[in-house]
Amino acid sequence: RDVSYSAPVVGTPIISGLNLSVWQGETLVLLGESGCGKTTTLKLVNRLLLPTSGSVLIEGKATTDWDPIRLRRQTGYVIQEGGLFPHFTVAQNVALVPRLDGWDDARIKPRVNELLSLVGLDGDQFASRYPRELSGGQRQRVGVARALAAEPPLLLLDEPFGALDPLTRASLQREFADLAKRLNKTAIF
Repeated sequence: RDVSYSAPVVGTPIISGLNLSVWQGETLVLLGESGCGKTTTLKLVNRLLLPTSGSVLIEGKATTDWDPIRLRRQTGYVIQEGGLFPHFTVAQNVALVPRLDGWDDARIKPRVNELLSLVGLDGDQFASRYPRELSGGQRQRVGVARALAAEPPLLLLDEPFGALDPLTRASLQREFADLAKRLNKTAIF
């Protein structure tokens, strides 16, 4: 609601007077040229940044009233190139947030396999691989699986397919649209 954000050093507003609503199960796509505030908007939603003025509400509650860790764990975040930890296997990357949330191994392992299958990767074939052993499209799929792992109601996707070739990008965009609809996730893309 009427959100503005100015970087502390720059002082010039990056976002000024932004008003928008995203409803449960809806996908909102932010389009604009480089530097127009798309990534900043996503960072305001998951409280990586705080608005200079106005308020960002999640489930009717200002992000400044949320515990930031709890808010971020309830928000799946997918970034360009997947943002995977290179020293973690695919399974460890997907299991990260559930493990931080205290899930036990008996619950985590089937969830990892379910999500890898959901994004079109065979768990037996991919779970023990490292990100460097995957194609760009496979890394993005793992990034989406990780974002969904703890069953967050909200997904933020920051140009997740921008670094991919056009054919892979188009395929993953279609798959993501189908997946978001099936899972009834709210997404800001």
